Formats: sequence, structure tokens, C-alpha cells
Amino acid sequence: MTRRSQVLKSIASEIERLSAASSVFVGIDGVDGVGKTCFADELAARFGSRSIIRASVDDFHNPRKIRYLKGKDSPTGFFEDSFDYAGLKQLLFDPLRHGRAGSVYYRKLFDHRLDRAVDAPPEIIPDMFVLIFDGIFLHRPELVEYWDYTVFLDAPRTVTIKRCVDRAGVTGVSTDPHHPIHRRYVAGQNFYLDSCDPRSLATKVVDNEIIEYPRVVD
Repeated sequence: MTRRSQVLKSIASEIERLSAASSVFVGIDGVDGVGKTCFADELAARFGSRSIIRASVDDFHNPRKIRYLKGKDSPTGFFEDSFDYAGLKQLLFDPLRHGRAGSVYYRKLFDHRLDRAVDAPPEIIPDMFVLIFDGIFLHRPELVEYWDYTVFLDAPRTVTIKRCVDRAGVTGVSTDPHHPIHRRYVAGQNFYLDSCDPRSLATKVVDNEIIEYPRVVD
């Protein structure tokens, strides 16, 4: 068994023990490019026949006019205005937390690439589910009360910025975290790390610098 498989298996086992008697909200947090989506997808696959709801904060962005209200280069705007937390709670979190099995929830609200609302179909709440939700800023005050279990993925900014640039498929873009082109995102995420201290709030902190060899730090 690989190191990555061992880490995922261990975390999945802890979540399964929590979910033996109730549904569970699991958050996979970390800065952009740290590997949240892949980690969450792989974790979700560890539960076999268990009802899994897989969702992401990326589907609950605010419209562009709100996201860039403070300016396209504003770190504060990135932290404060990127996501529609009221919509996320209304459509996904609150129905799953307080609704009955058989009632409905919505997995998506907005497509930030097309800058338009998503006409997502209602989905039926299963009995005894595990929600595995990935995204940045998951330990901020608006959301932290919902989680039963969280993982904060960590890696050096030199690594995460390079992953973001590689993922975007662009050439000639600096991967230096201190370059002005990355200021909005790096400084905005630094504000989150400093003000919310997600490492101290997370159930598990996982060093994900080397994808194949994640390491549980705490």
C-alpha cells in the first residue's frame, strides 16, 4: 500500500467511526494549488457503498461584479467577496444539516467561469450520508461550525503557485509567490491563515508537498 493510500485509508476510517450513528460534514481545506480537489475525490472513493455527497465551494462563487468590487488586485476582496456563503448555507449546508432524508438540497449555485447562475437540479437527501466538501477558506467563522471533521492540506507556496500555473496551462507566467501577478491570491490567503488559523482548527493537518507521499503533521 502506498503512503498516499495509507493516509487516505486512515482518515477515511476515522470519518467512518464518526458516521456510524449520524451523517457527517467533512471539509478539505488549504490554499489554491495544494491539491484539495484530488484529495477529496480520492477520499470519497474510500467509502464504498456509503452515501457520499461530493461538493465544492468553487460552485458557490459570487458574480464577477461582486468578487472584484474592491478591485481585481485586492487581497481583501479575494478573502471577503469570493464566495456566496449565504447561498451555500441556504442551498446545501442547512438542508443537509437540518433537513430530513427525502427532502432536497442543491449542489451548485454559480459558474464563475461563465459568470452566471447554474440551473442545478434538486437532489434528494439520503439517509446517513458523508458530505465531502473541498475549498479555500473553509475554517472562516461563517463555516467552521458546520464541520464534524476537517483536513487542512499544507505545502510551500513555491509548490502551490507552480501547480496553479501548470493547471492553468499558461506559459511565461512567474511562479514566484512574491510576484505582483499573484498578490491578490497569496496575500488574501495569508490574511485567512493569519486571521482564522485553520491549522489549529483542523482535525488533521496533512503535508501535501509531495503528492505521492503526504504526511500527517497533526
